[in-house]
Amino acid sequence: MIHHLSITAHKPQHVAQVLAELFQGESFPFPAPSFPDSYVAVPLDAYGTTVDVHPFMTELIPGTEANGFQHQQNPDSSSYTATHAAISVPTREEQIRAIAAREGWRSVDRGGFFDVIEVWLENRVLIELLSPAFASQYLAFMEAQRLKQFLTTAALKRMVHHAN
Repeated sequence: MIHHLSITAHKPQHVAQVLAELFQGESFPFPAPSFPDSYVAVPLDAYGTTVDVHPFMTELIPGTEANGFQHQQNPDSSSYTATHAAISVPTREEQIRAIAAREGWRSVDRGGFFDVIEVWLENRVLIELLSPAFASQYLAFMEAQRLKQFLTTAALKRMVHHAN
């Protein structure tokens, strides 16, 4: 289970506030003074879920023996990242779409094995939001035995495809 995610944003306070709205939670300044201008969005749920939102160009790097990690600013950072998350929210689909539209952020309804609404925070960081109805689809698809069977079958198909 993922309890914590860190992302960057050009406007970290604003992005944390919008995430908190989607979570129906709250946002706060990041509690560690070593991360100025960073914020956290929390749904205040039973899982301790948090999303840290750091200023754009912030990179987390391996630390020393005494320090688990450090951070630095990289002025050559790409605006995009492969990091994304699927997050269950108590917010209905139409509210998610309305909030994204209000912010001018791209949102796309995507179906497949389960439904999600892709929301691109600042049109650069992808989060897949699962309303309560979508979350039940996701959990049904990700049930351990079903998921294992699906992944095993997909791996076999991939091996056959690459062999040809």
